[in-house]
Amino acid sequence: MDEKPAADWVRRWDVQQERYVADREERFTVLIDVVEHVCRDVAEPLVLDLGCGPGSLATRLARRLPHARVVGVDNDPFLLALARATRPEHADIEYVQADLAEDGRLTGQVIDAAVSTTALHWLRPDRLAVVYRELAVALRPGGALVNGDHLYDEQPAIRDLAKAVKDRRAARAGVEANEDWKSWWAGSRPIPRCGRSSPRPSWAAARPATATGSARRSTPGCCGTRASRRWRRCGSPATTTSWRRCASRLGCGP
Repeated sequence: MDEKPAADWVRRWDVQQERYVADREERFTVLIDVVEHVCRDVAEPLVLDLGCGPGSLATRLARRLPHARVVGVDNDPFLLALARATRPEHADIEYVQADLAEDGRLTGQVIDAAVSTTALHWLRPDRLAVVYRELAVALRPGGALVNGDHLYDEQPAIRDLAKAVKDRRAARAGVEANEDWKSWWAGSRPIPRCGRSSPRPSWAAARPATATGSARRSTPGCCGTRASRRWRRCGSPATTTSWRRCASRLGCGP
C-alpha cells in the first residue's frame, strides 16, 4: 500500500476515533508520559502495543521515545497494512499479525511496558485474564501495563451521569459530526485488501450479553473496578487510574 493514501486513511481513522473519545490525544499523551517514566533508566526499552490498529499509538510512542523498540500486535491485515505503510522513517516499530483472542504466548521476551487503547475490552473475561497473566510474567520488575479504555462504573446512575458529561464534552469539542466507525469501514471497502478484514475485532463476534442481560453497548467497554481487580489477581501488586475523563480512563499497574 502506498504511503500517501494510507496516511489519508489513518488520519480519517484518528478523526472517527475522536468522535467516541474527544480527549483521545490527551489520553495518548498521558499514556506515553507513563511509559516514558517507567522506561526512564532503560537504554533501549521494548514496548508491546496490544490491538495496535493502524499504528496511531505506536507512531506517537516512537516519536517521543526514538530509542525504544515498539512491537504492535493486531489481527486485522488491512489495519496492519496501513500501519506499515505509514511507519515513520527510522522508527523501530515492528507490526505483527496475531489474534489476542487465541491461545499462544504474546511474547517470549522480557518487555518494559505493555500498552493498549480501546482494545482489551473486546476480549472475553477468561481470555483477558490469560493475557493479563502472560503480561505479568513478561513485564520486567518495574515495568507496567498502561491501558486506555472505556471503563464504566458498575452503578447505573453513575454510568448514566458519566455518559451525559461525555456527550457534553463531545459537543464542546465539536466531534459529534465526525465520521463514525461504520462509515470509515464502509468507505475503505473499495481498497484492495491484504487478506480478510473486519469492521470489528474478530474476537468480538460472539461477545455475550452483559450481566444485566443487555447487549453490547454501542460504545463498548467494561467495568473499571472489575478490570483493576482482574489485573491485580493476575499478578500486579497495585493499580491506579492515572488519567480520567468520564468513562474514558487510563489505568496502569506494575
